[in-house]
Amino acid sequence: MGTPFDLSKPIAIGSDHAGFEYKKNLISFIEGNGLSYTDYGTYSKDSVDYPDFAHPVASAVEKGEVAFGILLCGSANGVAMTANKHQGIRAAICWGEELSKLSREHNDANIICIPARFVQEEDAERMVDIFMHTAFEGGRHRLRVEKVRCS
Repeated sequence: MGTPFDLSKPIAIGSDHAGFEYKKNLISFIEGNGLSYTDYGTYSKDSVDYPDFAHPVASAVEKGEVAFGILLCGSANGVAMTANKHQGIRAAICWGEELSKLSREHNDANIICIPARFVQEEDAERMVDIFMHTAFEGGRHRLRVEKVRCS
């Protein structure tokens, strides 16, 4: 059985314009829990391209510089597709608490992708809390996760 994330490391967070307000709220949630974070942008509601923020978050997770990543955009599809281009990333789109839990237990996800246009802010907080405190079960799931890599 795995362990939850090493929360002595910062949490990587990034969003596009559609996720900007939720990102600000989640940063307050992270700070309120006494945790550190690295904000990879965006820093306003101005229209931007989601890959410009998803790639840096994914790179930081992949290099082990952060505990895990949080990405937000309108649907979460764009940031998830971008992040999952990185070999060491398992980015999961989560729109509910059970998905957040299962993405960790069964898929060993290391980035949670939240669709800001489809969830409430308080639900996003609960999903992040569940995500960061849920361990990978390993066992029968380990082989499946190991088969995800292309190389």
